[in-house]
Amino acid sequence: MIRVCLAALGAAATLHAGTASAQLSPLSEQELSAHHGQGFLVLTNSSHGGHDFTRIALGADVTLNANFRNIRLGEYNYAPRNGSGADIDIPLFQFGRSDGTEAQRLVQITNPYFEFVYKNAGDAATREVVGMRFGFESIAGDIGLTLNTLSGSMLVDGGAAGMLDSRTDPGGGKRWDGACTAPCLNFAQMGGVRAGDVNGPSRDFWIAALKSAVQFQAPANMPQAPDLAQAGVWLNWRDRLSALAGMPPPNLPPTR
Repeated sequence: MIRVCLAALGAAATLHAGTASAQLSPLSEQELSAHHGQGFLVLTNSSHGGHDFTRIALGADVTLNANFRNIRLGEYNYAPRNGSGADIDIPLFQFGRSDGTEAQRLVQITNPYFEFVYKNAGDAATREVVGMRFGFESIAGDIGLTLNTLSGSMLVDGGAAGMLDSRTDPGGGKRWDGACTAPCLNFAQMGGVRAGDVNGPSRDFWIAALKSAVQFQAPANMPQAPDLAQAGVWLNWRDRLSALAGMPPPNLPPTR
C-alpha cells in the first residue's frame, strides 16, 4: 500500500504575506511534530478469483448536490435482451434535494476510488486489462433516480410496496426493465432512493466497465461478496437503500 500525504506537505511551510510579495518559510522538526496529515491517495494491490486489482482511493469526504440527466452507458447489441439498447439507461440521477432540511440538500460521500482489473498480471506476454470500476466507500442522503434499464445488482426496500430486487429477474439483472411479479417495487413506482439508515451509510455503490465477468471482493466492512459482475457496464448497489416513492424530489439548480 502506498500513501501520498498532502496535508504534511502543506504543513511544511507557512506563508508570510506582504503588500506585493509572499515567501515560504520551512517549519522546524519540533513544529512539524504538532501537525497531523491523512493520506490523500491510497494505492492498494490485491488478487481474488483469478484476477488482480489495483485500487486508487481518494481519502476524502465529499458533500455533493448535483443533477445528471440522460445517462446511457454500454450501448451495443445484446441479442438476448436489448432493452433500451444500453446496459444502463438513467434519465435522471440526482444527488441531494432542494426541499427539506439543510442536511437533506446534500449527499455525503466518503473515499471515492477507481479500481483497475487485470488477468495474468505476472506474465508480460499474456497480461490483459479486463476493465475497471468506480465507486464510493460509503454514501448517505436522498438521491432522485429514474431508471429505464439497469444492468446490475440492486436491492431497494419499498416498504408496503415490496422490494425491488434484481435477483428476481430471470435474465440475471442484465438490461433489466424492472419488471417483477407482485408484490414488488418496480422502476415506475420509485422516484429515488434514500441511501443509509440508522445503522449507517450505504456501503457498496460502484459501476464497472468490463470485458468479461469479474467477481469482486467483499468490502472490508461487509461480510458478503457482491454478485458476480457481468461483462459490459454493471452497477452494484444493495446496501441500506429505501425507496423514495412517486416523483423524484425537487432539486433546483443553485441561484447565483
